Order: sequence, then C-alpha cells, then structure tokens
Amino acid sequence: MSLLRLAWKNIINNPLNLLLNIVLFALGVGLINFLFMVNDQLAEKFDNNLAGIDMVIGAKGSPLQMILCNMYHIDNPTGNIQIGKAKPFLNPKHPLIKKSVPLSIGDSYKGYRIVGTDYSIMELYNAELEQGKKWSMPLEVTIGSIVAKKTGLKTGDKFFSSHGLVDDEDLEHEHSAFRVVGVLNNTGSVIDQLILTSTKSVWDVHNHDEPVAETPATNLSNAPPVDETTHEHGSEGHDHEGQNHNDHDDKNHEHSAHENDAHGHSTHDHGAHDHAGHDHANEEDKVENINLLDYPEEEITAILIQFKNRTNFQALNMPRNINANTDLQAASPAIEINRLYDMVGVGTRALQSLAFLISFVSALSIFISLFSSLKRRKYELALIRVLGGSPSKLFLLIILEGIILAIISFIVGILLSHVAMWVMADKMSEAYKYSFNPWQWDIKELYLLVGALVLGFVASIIPAFRAYRTDIHKTLSKI
Repeated sequence: MSLLRLAWKNIINNPLNLLLNIVLFALGVGLINFLFMVNDQLAEKFDNNLAGIDMVIGAKGSPLQMILCNMYHIDNPTGNIQIGKAKPFLNPKHPLIKKSVPLSIGDSYKGYRIVGTDYSIMELYNAELEQGKKWSMPLEVTIGSIVAKKTGLKTGDKFFSSHGLVDDEDLEHEHSAFRVVGVLNNTGSVIDQLILTSTKSVWDVHNHDEPVAETPATNLSNAPPVDETTHEHGSEGHDHEGQNHNDHDDKNHEHSAHENDAHGHSTHDHGAHDHAGHDHANEEDKVENINLLDYPEEEITAILIQFKNRTNFQALNMPRNINANTDLQAASPAIEINRLYDMVGVGTRALQSLAFLISFVSALSIFISLFSSLKRRKYELALIRVLGGSPSKLFLLIILEGIILAIISFIVGILLSHVAMWVMADKMSEAYKYSFNPWQWDIKELYLLVGALVLGFVASIIPAFRAYRTDIHKTLSKI
C-alpha cells in the first residue's frame, strides 16, 4: 500500500476529527478569500469609474457624499447649484478645464438613477451605442446595459420615473412618460446602471405643474408639435389650470393648443400621429442644442471636471479656491476615495485578522489531532517499521496527512467563498450599484494555497518527528 493511500485511510478513520479540522480550516480560508474578492472587485470598480475626473463641483455638504453620489451613484445629492453661480466652470473656453459634464439627479426607475446630462458623459466612460440612438428630444432616454437587462426595457418602451431612488408607484411622475430610444454597450463602469437623458427633460418633469419663467429663444415651447413622449412638459405657452393663454402669434397659439391635447386634455391619438409633419431636424427642437448657460436661474446637481493639465498649479489649487471663495463645493475624487478606503479598511482588517485567527486555530486543531493519534497508532507505526518501513517513511506519512487535510480544507474554503459571493452578489449590486462576478479567480488564491500547505506542514511536523523516533523494541515489548 502506498504512503498516500495509507495517509488517506488514517485520515478518514476518525471522521469527527476530520470534519472538525476541515470546517475550521475552510472557514478561515473562505473568509479571507471572500474579503479579498469583495475588496479587489470594489477597488477595481472604483478605479474604473474615476474616468479621468479631476474634480467634482456641487452644493456644500459632505465632499465624500458628493463624490459617491455624482460619480458612483450610491448616495443622495448634497443639494443643487444654480447654473448662474457655476457658469465659469461650464464655459467651454475656460483656460484650465478640458471637459465639464453637467449632472441633474433626482429621479429613478426601479432603483436605477435618471441622470440629466449631455453626450460628453459617454466619452468619459468610453460608452457606445449597442442599439438605437442617443437621446435628442425631450423625455427621450438612452439606458445602460445593466438597466436594460434588469428592467427589461428596450427601444420604444415608455416608463414613468419615481422621485428619489425609491421604487414607489405613489411617487411616480405620471404626467411625463420617458421613452427609451437607445441602449449602450456594456462598459463595466457605472454608466451601465444609469438612465441618461437631457438636463431639460429633468427640469420639465419637475416643473410640469409649476409656472416656468421666460427662457431664451431656444426654449422648446416654440418647437413644432411632437408626440406625447417627445414634446416638452414645461407649462410655458399653455395653462394646465384653464387660465388664459399669454399673447402669442397665431402659429404659437396653435402649437399651445396642440400641446394641451398632448398632455391629456383631449382624446387626440398620438399613437397614430404622422411624424412626417414634425421637423425633428429643427435646431430649436433638439434638446442637445440647448445651452445651459442661457438658463442661469435653473439648477443642476453637480459638474464633473477634467483639467487640461493636471500638474498646473492653478488647477491643483482650484478646489481650495472654490471652497474658500464661493457658495459651491469642490472635491477631488482621488482624495475622497482614498479616505473611504481608510475608513472601510479598518473593518476589513479586523475581519481579516479574525480569519487569520480562525486559520491558526484550525492549524492547532490539526496538530492536536495528529499528535493525539500517535498514541493510538503507535503499534501500527511499529509494525510498519517491522515490515521494512524506514523512519523517514513514517515521518513522510504524518506530513502527508497534515498536507492532505490542508488541501481539502483549502478547496472547501475557496468553494465556500465563491458560493457566498454568488449568494450575495445581487444584494451587493443593489447596495453598490455595481455588478460582482462571483466566479472571478485571482492569483491571491494561489497564495492562499501556499499558506494552507505551510500551515498543514507546520501543524504536522512535530507529530512527524515523534513518529520518526518510534522505538520498535520498546513498543512491541508492551504487547
């Protein structure tokens, strides 16, 4: 009988000890590997979503909250800022700013955030269309790949948004239906979980029942009539309470009457409407042609900033100058995320210490098990010597038993960690708004294997020396 087979027979001869050793060792290995997987995948997601953003500008409050909300979309906004106050940072001719991406946040659909912005956000995350087109008309949206997968939305579908991130029908804006016009490809970044539309669409949804101030000539109320999902939902140019219309020329008066019908005040059938009569190529009808700087009194949530030169002294000092001299708040994503890692790292290190302690206890259990079994097996070891087994073979036999226990425990622990990740993946995706891969294997698992083998060897080395020094004559004379 080979030493390997004999070692296996000895291990399974005491199933209770075997089970205890494997459970303890596997729990330690599994917990360590689970923490590695969560930390590595979270760090990967956070790093990917930095997207070259150097600064975020928003309302006063917690800078970390502002970063988590506007870059990672896992927290609530600190508030809104007036475009007039943020005007310098939206100026395309700013000498220090390469790109500024406005964000308007507030509503969601089934927990997925609706973000009012412009096309530049797609450039940040290298997102491209998988099907359909980009949003270009009021209340049109282009959705991320995960949104499409989880909600079942596809091009042409309509939906109502809910206020905040709560999926509650009582909080839905039932007067304004968004329409899906495109789906983005999977990028592995946060944009996969966003519903993108124009800033104007976000304003229109919330201003639907409120009077809207006079706006520049690019206002959509002067655009040709469109169907229910693409016309402006602002109240400018018509009155939802039945009040008298403002003075308009005949053309605008006809448009306002048609728009009242589109809001549901008549039985006009938009599904059969002939789009040939709508000039969607009209520049005033395109929401992407609206210049936010023409709406200084309106509000947005934040601005994502990329600098032209990150080493420029003025650019590096810009966040501090904004915080000190304006009503706005500026934060550096890299600084805040490192701060987050420091805060989370305390708990993670505590759990890792617990996992290492469990592994040490399991190694101690293996040592005790092997050491105590020597007394019971001393006659067996002596007979092996009589049958021609050398002391080195006895030493190797005990070492093999410890290593086999370590390998079995490692395999069980790794499987437990991946199964735990699989079970919790959906809940973690809801919490962090990122997808987690439970079956992603990492080189750190090889390091864990080496560590497990070392523990198994160390735990069995003293019992192995005891077996090596077995005295045949003294043992057999006591039979």
